[in-house]
Amino acid sequence: MSKILFVMTGADHWTLADGTEHPTGFWAEEAVAPYEAFTAAGHEIVVATPGGVVPTVDRGSLAPEFNGGQEGAARVAVALASLTELQHPISLEDVRLDDYAAVFYPGGHGPMEDLAVDPVSGRILVDALASGKPLAVVCHGPAALLAATKADGTNAFAGYQVAAFTNAEETQAGLADKAKWLLETRLVEAGVDVQVGEPWVPNIVVDRNLVTGQNPSSSTPLAAEVLKQLT
Repeated sequence: MSKILFVMTGADHWTLADGTEHPTGFWAEEAVAPYEAFTAAGHEIVVATPGGVVPTVDRGSLAPEFNGGQEGAARVAVALASLTELQHPISLEDVRLDDYAAVFYPGGHGPMEDLAVDPVSGRILVDALASGKPLAVVCHGPAALLAATKADGTNAFAGYQVAAFTNAEETQAGLADKAKWLLETRLVEAGVDVQVGEPWVPNIVVDRNLVTGQNPSSSTPLAAEVLKQLT
């Protein structure tokens, strides 16, 4: 049984342009769907966060309208409660990349607050990319790529094709005009080649060992692609 590292946000809010704190964390589907796929295939999950704090779920991600109705919301809530690994994360500082077969970053707005500027996470990403192991990142998770700088100051993912939560989706979600910065814009500024798909439709981009997904609905096909790379 091999291990897959889940690097998750430790933030429970996202600071908006006016200084107010928007409650958030990780997006439930983006953790649950890959977790279920990976564990069903026999892999063990280890969760790591900044400082080893227990990650906070974005309560909005448990709402029926984001889970196909009340039944879907109930299923996700039950599944989330069974993810005991979430209650016992290790600190990013204690991650030894050699222990893992793959690395996965779920999203939610939380990574916009902490992982986007976390140098330890940035180093993990640089090393994971260089290792050739599957590195999967979904939705707002690519905010973490912004902290992945090389010794010369350039971004390690510059020139890579990447899917990430788009400006159009942020606008439709009602937060674009309140944000300090937008993920798609900042990635492009860092030299990342963002592949924009239709809003809310699954969009998976594979570039070498990097697998990225645009939005929550991309979580399941992203996990399937990682498992394909691991076989």
